[in-house]
Amino acid sequence: MRILLVSQMYPGPDTPALGSFVATLERELEARGHELARAVVDRTGGRSRHARLALDVIREARRLRPEVVYAHFLVPAGLLAAIAGRAPLVLTAHGQDVENARNNRAVREATRLAVRRAHSVVAVSSWLLDRLVEVVPDAQRKSTVIDCGVDLERFSVCSAEAARAEIGWSPEGTAFVCVGSLSERKNVLGLARAFERRGEGSLAFVGDGPLRGALEGRPGIHLEGTVDHGAVPAWFAAADVVCQPSMIEPFGLSTLEGLASGRSVVATRIGGPPEFVPSEAGVLVDPADDDALEAALEKAAGLPRPNVAARHAAEAHDVRRQAERVEELLLRARLGRQA
Repeated sequence: MRILLVSQMYPGPDTPALGSFVATLERELEARGHELARAVVDRTGGRSRHARLALDVIREARRLRPEVVYAHFLVPAGLLAAIAGRAPLVLTAHGQDVENARNNRAVREATRLAVRRAHSVVAVSSWLLDRLVEVVPDAQRKSTVIDCGVDLERFSVCSAEAARAEIGWSPEGTAFVCVGSLSERKNVLGLARAFERRGEGSLAFVGDGPLRGALEGRPGIHLEGTVDHGAVPAWFAAADVVCQPSMIEPFGLSTLEGLASGRSVVATRIGGPPEFVPSEAGVLVDPADDDALEAALEKAAGLPRPNVAARHAAEAHDVRRQAERVEELLLRARLGRQA
């Protein structure tokens, strides 16, 4: 099957983590014998990047003559694919695209157009699908939930001691790790406060962002900054507990990667994580409640290390199985069949 992949986020030379979940699914579809061409944005910033994406969609559609178009993010990528591509269209909503549709009338109308044109719509969580249907009711009849999945080979159960030696981190006491941007949405200050109140252990933040200055110099807190994409699995393996108490997570990929690494998690209950974090694998928390977050850190620290239940929960979201489910949708779209 000839597939044109369209995405406004895709790994590039300077941004290897940008939309890495899109590239992972692409790789699995290629492994299943399909021919893919891509029209993608592999950089951040720049006012012309979406105009270039539109031109790339047109060019690649003419060159490949795709049997189906597979677009990630509803607007602008999905809209551009809907306008420029004539082949059947499958869209995936990831989160911010749905919020943009909820908050902006022009984006909402563009989203409705893209959804009308699509044969199928995928949401990465049931929570996200419900929010999409609230603003685009037409999405209900053609939508399904398929998350991004996790590469169970890349994120595996490894020795914490070996991982810490590899990355050069020597935590004292319970090792908490948070991977993601240092932003208000990721609730990094709330996590830092809860950790400080707990009064034991070490907390590493892996990533960078506007709140770095507010975290610098705090006792027990290590700021690693942005790391090479290949080093990310070692940071999960170095943890006793992986933390992602974000204010909102439409899916929660870092939480799933932590589970796949056999680590207990502390995750937000707002968004996708309640759909895949069982109680024996971690603790779900109201991110705005500092007392609850402190208690969640304490409870998660008492769970097994490594946590077999965490790994088992992640196995249900193997990216290979998710790619199979996407493949089924693409095949139905090509044949003009609804689910």
